[in-house]
Amino acid sequence: MNLSQFLLILGARKKVIFFTLLTTVLAALALSMLMPKTYKATTSMLLNYKGVDPLTGMPMPGQLLPGYMATQIDIASSKRVALQVVDQLKLASSPAVIAQFNESTDGRGTVRDWLADLLLRKLEIVPARESSVVDINFKGSDPQFVAAVANAFAEEYQKVSVQLKVDPIKKASTYFDEQTKLLRDNVEVAQSRLSKYQQEHGIVSVDNRLDVESNRLNDLSAQLVGAQGQSMEAQSRQRMAAGSSGESPDVASNGLIQNLKLNLGSAEAKLSDVAQRLGQNHPQYLSAKTEVEKLRRDLDEQIRIASRSVGNNAQILQQREAAIREAMQAQKAKVLELNRTRDEMGVLAKDVESAQRAFDAASQRFSQTKIEGQAEQSDIAVLNPAVPPIDADSPKVVRNVLLSVFLGVFLGVGLAFVLELLNRRVRSDSDLRDALNIPVFGVLETAPTRSGRGKLQALLPRRLRLN
Repeated sequence: MNLSQFLLILGARKKVIFFTLLTTVLAALALSMLMPKTYKATTSMLLNYKGVDPLTGMPMPGQLLPGYMATQIDIASSKRVALQVVDQLKLASSPAVIAQFNESTDGRGTVRDWLADLLLRKLEIVPARESSVVDINFKGSDPQFVAAVANAFAEEYQKVSVQLKVDPIKKASTYFDEQTKLLRDNVEVAQSRLSKYQQEHGIVSVDNRLDVESNRLNDLSAQLVGAQGQSMEAQSRQRMAAGSSGESPDVASNGLIQNLKLNLGSAEAKLSDVAQRLGQNHPQYLSAKTEVEKLRRDLDEQIRIASRSVGNNAQILQQREAAIREAMQAQKAKVLELNRTRDEMGVLAKDVESAQRAFDAASQRFSQTKIEGQAEQSDIAVLNPAVPPIDADSPKVVRNVLLSVFLGVFLGVGLAFVLELLNRRVRSDSDLRDALNIPVFGVLETAPTRSGRGKLQALLPRRLRLN
């Protein structure tokens, strides 16, 4: 089928197309006039979401940002919000609504759930394409009611979003409160252990006391070294004094012994002189001899006394060395005990510090979560509240008529082709050629019909057109 055949069919079936179009338009117009009017109220919400918590200032993970808008739309269109809208508007307490509910569901379920489902069917959440604005649309037959429901959905959506953010924080705050009490008890127990340990060992300040005892140990070590040197020197002097008294420097340096030696030398010189002049039985000789012997005995006695003095001095130095060594051993044991005490006390002090740090961290987190749980701030704001609409949203008569025109033309053309297929006519030479499969030699063209002339005159040939 070519274009000329298509146009010939449309021209021949123009009445069918016209009546189909007229019927479709009239039906659409009648339906539009008979349909009940539906009003739509819109509340615009602004989601001030910047990816940062308004209270703590902590940035949110980047992977949560793309799904934020979809999540908020799901929350706004959730049944929880719808149930709160039903409670806010007190729709479930109306006797007419209860009667309609019993008629529709035979008393199965609850009125609140039934109303929430009805509201959600007429609710539409439309997000903006390139902004953070979300429109909450609600349709109904009453302008005042649809505006109230749209605003109620916006308000309850804000409350639910705050509750969804605050409820987990309140639970966390309760948990941190319990942990804070437990950690406080741990700090008190650790501190009591440290205090009891200090009281049992009489410790006021371990570090200062350890420094004093360490200095004392160092002093005793130095004294021991000095005492050991003095003892060794005294033992050498003792051995020299016990071996050969005349060679002992301690004996030789004794003033009394030196005087006795001088007196003994003088007496021996006098005895030698008397012996040369007098006989051994002479009184002067005997007197000089007696004096020499007495001086010699005195010298020997003083030498023995000096030797004993050197030995006594050596014994005293040895005892002093032993005493210093014993004191140093005791001081060393005391310092070691203080070191052990300091280590044990350091462990207890670290326990106190660890418990204190854990308590401080838990207290800080508890304070933060407590503040967050009490902060009912929402990042959602109402941009444009819904107002009762003046014009109905549907039915739209002009739009329906225009659509019926296109539909009527389409249906008319389709009906014309169906009728043409059911009753095929020869409307051109190409139709005759196609139908009979024979060549066409000519076509008789008729004149157009004038007013007042019959059809027979119109069918008279005027001229012959040869192929």
